[in-house]
Amino acid sequence: MAKLTTEQLIEKYDELYQFEREYLDKGVKYIAGIDEAGRGPLAGPVVAAACILDPEYKILGLDDSKKLSEKKREALFTEIKEHALAYSICRIEADEIDSINILNATKKAMRTCVSNLEIKPGVLLIDAVNLDGTGVEVVPIIKGDAKSNSIAAASILAKVTRDHIMIDYDSEYPGYGFAKHKGYGTKAHYDGIKAQGMCPIHRRTFLKVIH
Repeated sequence: MAKLTTEQLIEKYDELYQFEREYLDKGVKYIAGIDEAGRGPLAGPVVAAACILDPEYKILGLDDSKKLSEKKREALFTEIKEHALAYSICRIEADEIDSINILNATKKAMRTCVSNLEIKPGVLLIDAVNLDGTGVEVVPIIKGDAKSNSIAAASILAKVTRDHIMIDYDSEYPGYGFAKHKGYGTKAHYDGIKAQGMCPIHRRTFLKVIH
């Protein structure tokens, strides 16, 4: 895929700011995007992030975190943290995921992110999750991380944070390959579980068939 010019990146940013612009035009001052990373893996936490972008500062290249290279995600991760008006990142560990299930754990992490924001948003743009209990108007957007800059920024914050966590866990629990597959169900991961058994960060409810 050809590299976009600065003009094309600005055009794309403006295109993916339509939801935010709609609420800014209505007089809503602070719009937060929220997303998660790690609902599907067999191990590690689910991580959620909320982010309020600065309307006066365009972070070029925002997109669904899964579409970006690791190098690009890392660069955007730093830029988002430096220039967002506010952001919050929260995690729910594997044992609690097993206790309350992954959907409830994801929603709990998201609600905590919203409550931890230093600025209270007037509206919350979210990637296709019906989230109640925030005290904020919630707007679910299907494939929102590819349609809203705010959700894309939250997606990057969550994804990079979780990747860092899993790389750290790889040192603590070697032999599973966490640094490479980040806890997803690859052959190497299953082979590690069969050879060593489960470790403390594995989600037992995701691995009922393995003894």
